[in-house]
Amino acid sequence: MGTVNDMMKVMRLLQFTDSAFPVGTFTFSNGLETASFEKVVTDAKTLEAFTRSQSHQAAYSDGVAALHAFRAFKAGSIEKCLEIDKYLYAFKMNDEARQMATRMGKKLAELGVKLYSDEKIREWLDRINSNVTPGMYPVTQGIMFALAGLSEVDLFCSHQYGVINMVLGAALRCVKVSHYDTQLILEKLSEETMGLYEEARQMELKDMNAFYPVLDILASLHEKGNMRMFMN
Repeated sequence: MGTVNDMMKVMRLLQFTDSAFPVGTFTFSNGLETASFEKVVTDAKTLEAFTRSQSHQAAYSDGVAALHAFRAFKAGSIEKCLEIDKYLYAFKMNDEARQMATRMGKKLAELGVKLYSDEKIREWLDRINSNVTPGMYPVTQGIMFALAGLSEVDLFCSHQYGVINMVLGAALRCVKVSHYDTQLILEKLSEETMGLYEEARQMELKDMNAFYPVLDILASLHEKGNMRMFMN
């Protein structure tokens, strides 16, 4: 039987992973809007392939950065978190990806200050507000999960769920798929999460990679396109 502490951790994990968590995920589509417009994603089969690509790209980049930030914060090193944050910002290839990550990261840090009395999260938000660091969402996620007493496995699962659910939630608004289709895709991709974690947890920052050219091309098209249901 689980303890009260175990239950609290589960509740925190659900809170941080909820699509209604107020960091603005619903305003982004992770490139799906353009993929739909350009007929790259047209049905459940192509949506599954697209979402898997997004999941893998995120796991080997944002996921790696989040894990390193989690470990650095647990070790008491804000300076290392700053290094990771700047590295991840430079790693992003398009402006909207950076904008999405910094907007959501700042919102999450602001929430962290409200939820926790720990001075380190306030220091992190101060560094963001003073433009010392960009405040990328995955890095702030790592910090928040460490503060909440959650594990790095919890962090990685929440990160992956967020990426997948962002795409699938957007799909219901711009692709001809049903809730049954999106839930089946979520089920399939969830089964792959542990394998991705086993790879990502062993990667150094310098090992991060995101070689999915179609995704980057679609992101570039969206920056100059007229499709504006979503930010990205």
